[in-house]
Amino acid sequence: MALLKILHYPDPRLHTVAKPVEAVTDKIRQLASDMAETMYAAPGIGLAATQVDRHIRMLVADISEEKNNLLALINPRILMKEGEIVHEEGCLSVPGIYDKVTRAEHIRVQATNLAGETFDLEANGLLAVCIQHEIDHLNGKVFVEYLSRLKQSRIKNKLTKQSREAM
Repeated sequence: MALLKILHYPDPRLHTVAKPVEAVTDKIRQLASDMAETMYAAPGIGLAATQVDRHIRMLVADISEEKNNLLALINPRILMKEGEIVHEEGCLSVPGIYDKVTRAEHIRVQATNLAGETFDLEANGLLAVCIQHEIDHLNGKVFVEYLSRLKQSRIKNKLTKQSREAM
């Protein structure tokens, strides 16, 4: 297992639309394992392949306190959305920035697991928010894009400045 480098906003690679996974291979399973290790170490509750500069439709998530309920979703597709929830979100690609985003409160997703089997998953609350957030990454969208242009500009300037100071 290996820790992967997480891309930080405003890196243009975060806007790459991910390609479908053709087949679940050992290479895909290893990437899922490395993504999970990276997510747990960050620490976070979700990570999309796009965030680690792999532009394939795969994400990992684990909202459990014990960090023992890992979900790997390959080629996830939202089949149904219901309700509305406003939740404060953060992102491993936008470190230190948190803001409220409105999303569906209940979703049904179809995906493939690491065994190559297709399954449906119903998710509510935080898990639904997390999955929607990560699917946004696979579609080339970062959560700050739900915020006002002014907030986006301030965030971009702050993170660009932090990046320059870190060099």
